[in-house]
Amino acid sequence: MKQAHDTFGRLDVVINNAGYGQFGAIEELTEDEFRAQLETNVFGAMWVTQAALPFMRGQGSGHIIQVSSIGGISAFPNIGAYHASKWALEGFSQALAQEVADFGIHVTLVEPGGFSTDWGGASAKRSVENPAYDELRAKAAEMRKTRQSAQGDPHASAAAILKIVDSDEPPLRIFFGDAPLTIAKADYASRIATWEKWHDVSVEAQG
Repeated sequence: MKQAHDTFGRLDVVINNAGYGQFGAIEELTEDEFRAQLETNVFGAMWVTQAALPFMRGQGSGHIIQVSSIGGISAFPNIGAYHASKWALEGFSQALAQEVADFGIHVTLVEPGGFSTDWGGASAKRSVENPAYDELRAKAAEMRKTRQSAQGDPHASAAAILKIVDSDEPPLRIFFGDAPLTIAKADYASRIATWEKWHDVSVEAQG
């Protein structure tokens, strides 16, 4: 960060894009696999963000782009560790946005759907499979194909990123791709219906 700041005199935009997917049912995951997923996808973004903030505070402006996922607000079987990492990223970034707003710093969570980046290919890691989850694994793979039937073009994302950082009022969250909004609407409608159905118990719990 210091080298970039010293070279250009400013630090305007930081994009936390490093990450990978860990495949495996929750029971199949080892401690090392789960920790490694969080180290890269959560702590990696955390340390880079912390390193950038003093420079941005000093200049009174800046924009931190956190590359999350539709998996940061929804969840699917066989990638629970990945979801845990992205939900954590979402939580600390929403808090961060409120903490740094008065310094003139923006935070945006980019939440892509399926893009042709080979995310589920060579870059992914996989747990040792338990045969008890073979059927679930097959169903999860079919669900994933359906969700990602029309994959996005990563090259098109560059122009979208520039529109976000050039905006006077950039969003805290934005979907990349046409599929995530449909997934989110269905997921949140289901949550609201469940919360309303159990609201009497919620009120009872208050005492």
